[in-house]
Amino acid sequence: MRKLILAAASIAALTFVGPAAAQSPIVLKFSHVVASDTPKGKAADKFKELAEKYTGGKVKVEVYPNSTLYKDKEELEALQLGAVQMLAPSNSKFGPIGIKEFEVFDLPYILPDLKSLRKVTDGPLGAQLLKKLDSKGMTGLAYWDNGFKQMSANKKLVAPADYKGLKFRIQSSKVLEAQFRALGAIPQVMAFSDVYQALQTGVVDGQENTWSNIYTQKMHEVQKYATVTNHGYIGYVVVVNKKFWDGLPADIREQLSKAMKEATEFGNSQSAKENDDALAEIKKAGKTEIVALTPEQDEAMRKAMMPVYKDVASRVGQPLIDEFLKETGRSPMN
Repeated sequence: MRKLILAAASIAALTFVGPAAAQSPIVLKFSHVVASDTPKGKAADKFKELAEKYTGGKVKVEVYPNSTLYKDKEELEALQLGAVQMLAPSNSKFGPIGIKEFEVFDLPYILPDLKSLRKVTDGPLGAQLLKKLDSKGMTGLAYWDNGFKQMSANKKLVAPADYKGLKFRIQSSKVLEAQFRALGAIPQVMAFSDVYQALQTGVVDGQENTWSNIYTQKMHEVQKYATVTNHGYIGYVVVVNKKFWDGLPADIREQLSKAMKEATEFGNSQSAKENDDALAEIKKAGKTEIVALTPEQDEAMRKAMMPVYKDVASRVGQPLIDEFLKETGRSPMN
C-alpha cells in the first residue's frame, strides 16, 4: 500500500507543479473512512457543496467515503505525501505520528457533555492543539463531532469484571489501550473498515463506538449487547495538506474557510440527532439488547478507569490534562 501511496503522491506532485492556482479547476480530494450517512460523511458532502458554490466552480471537491481510497493507518501518510488534500481523522490518529496531545480526548469520562466539549474546541485550548499539526505538514481547520461512545459485546457488560479477558477492538491510541487494560480486557488495534468482519468471526469480542457508527457499519447485527456508557468521545480534526493550503490564492482559501465553517456547524448540529436516530433503529432491529447502567454501576466503571489518567500522564502531559479538566469544569469522578 505504501507503494500505491507513493505512486499517487508522484502523480499529485506532477499535477501541482507551482501554485495550486495553476490548476483549473483546483481538485481537492477529501478521503474518510466512515459511511456517507454518518455525521462526518454528511459534513464532508456539505463541505463539497459549499466549497464548489462559494468558489464558483474554481475548486472541485472529490469525496471518497468508507475507506475507498485509504484505511485508517494509511490516510495520514497519504495526506502528508500529497496523494490526498483533506482528511477528517479521529483525534486518536495523531498520537502514532507524534502529536500525542490529541489523545487527551480519549481519556475516559473527561468530557461530560457537548457544551464542555465546545468550550475546548472553540477556545484557545483547541487552537493551541491545532497549531501542533503544522510541524507534520498539515493545517488543522476544524473539529467535527461524532458523539459519545458506548460499549458492545456478545456478553452483557454491567460491571468492570465483565470485561476481563475479552478482546476489544480499539483505534491506535495508547490511552484507549490503557483504558481496556484497566478493565482487564485485551485491546486490539484494528482498522475501522475491518471491525464488522472481526466481530462476526470472533476475532474480537467487542468494541466501543457511537450509535451512529455502530448502526451504519451494521455492528449491531453481530453484537448481542450494547451498554449505554457515554464513557468516551469520538471527534475528528479536519486537516488539509499544508503545502496545498498555503499555495492556494488568498481569496480561494477564504472561500474554502467559509465553506468549512458552515459545514462544521451543519455536521455538528447533525451529530446528536444522527446518534439518537441510530439508537432508535438499533432498538427497532431487535438484534442487540440495550443495557442501561444504574448510578452505582456507572460509578464503579468510572472508578475502574481512573488509573488511566495516571498511566498516560507522562505521554499526554499532566499540564494539558489539568488544563482540559479546568476548561470542562470537572474532575473525572463527577
